[in-house]
Amino acid sequence: MARYHIETYGCTANRGESRQIERALRDGGHHRADGPEDADVAILNTCTVVEKTERNMIRRAKELQEETADLIVTGCMALAQGEEFVKAGVDAQVLHWDEVPVAAMNGECPTPTPDAEPVLDGVIGILPIARGCMSDCSYCITKKATGRIDSPPIEENVEKARALVHAGAKEIRITGQDTGVYGWDRGERKLHELLERICGIDGDFRVRVGMANPKGIHGIRDELARVFAENDELYNFIHAPVQSGSNDVLGDMRRQHQVREFVEVVETFDERLDYWTLSTDFIVGFPTETEHDHAQSLALMREVRPEKINVTRFSKRPGTDAAKLKGLNGAVKKERSKEMSELKMEIVGEAYESMVGTTRQVLVVEEGTGDSVKCRDGAYRQIIVRNASERGIEPGDFLDVEVTGQQTVYAFGEPV
Repeated sequence: MARYHIETYGCTANRGESRQIERALRDGGHHRADGPEDADVAILNTCTVVEKTERNMIRRAKELQEETADLIVTGCMALAQGEEFVKAGVDAQVLHWDEVPVAAMNGECPTPTPDAEPVLDGVIGILPIARGCMSDCSYCITKKATGRIDSPPIEENVEKARALVHAGAKEIRITGQDTGVYGWDRGERKLHELLERICGIDGDFRVRVGMANPKGIHGIRDELARVFAENDELYNFIHAPVQSGSNDVLGDMRRQHQVREFVEVVETFDERLDYWTLSTDFIVGFPTETEHDHAQSLALMREVRPEKINVTRFSKRPGTDAAKLKGLNGAVKKERSKEMSELKMEIVGEAYESMVGTTRQVLVVEEGTGDSVKCRDGAYRQIIVRNASERGIEPGDFLDVEVTGQQTVYAFGEPV
């Protein structure tokens, strides 16, 4: 039996891939080591979304090769830029996710165990419902790693979700590079049907839907909003990255949606849900972005007022069309990022301030710092409950809490 160490960087989809690798290793009789220095093999599941992340992956790979006997590098950077590890002098096998378990066991293929429980993160289960996307964004390198959308049948994903619930998962995180286009490779738009089926599984659990591009969910926005409204198992939360408030910039990015389609998705959910969270992303400083384009992004933020916002400065990724464009001055990108981030904190802070004095049912999902726990309410907003152990509160519990305060991007609550 081998001892393995696995590290995962990047999105929840990557974490889902790592859990599948771990399950295969455990099926083969292997077990997790206490750290890389105690492992026979270390597995690094990489991300390469921006240049800084790429540098961090190379640095961590070099550290791991000094700490363990054998190193395997997988994930998005391995698949899109595997040659960079060779150039950096990293002594590792660079492999696709599916190839890792066999390589880690020296060529032996583990015998699948049908009744083996999936690997959880505490009470959190990760369910990758598909791999790949239908987009061709001019700035994105991840597409080189993930390819086109490949959607397993609904029944297969439902069975995986049922296994997670039976293993003790209280929160199921549905992931993919773009969950909104689930089923498109089969000529169907099926995300809402899949969610409805998962919500029908026996058990007391919650479901969070991962990133879905606006184009994918625009065509099923009515059906999707209905499923959210009718099923308490679903967190009232969608992550729809708009990236810019300018149609000109969206065109240069080769995003498949326009601003109006994004707004229509928001309006549809506003009509069906009284309390929900909109999460979105903005890329600041795309090479063709003008001051007017930037102002349009700020105006869109003020209009739709997302409760969760990811702001990222544009970073050229090798091999992409956007990398060939003349970039904006770094000071310009920094100033625009600062302006957008300040507006973000204002909007998000107002959302959490509006919760103070209300009572929410929450699910305790994981331990926090000190003697606190992190909880999520029905709209997936984070509420911290302190002095958890003395109150007998632990992950997996459902509580009613009164929101007593906020710290801009999360709230504090006291059990009722």
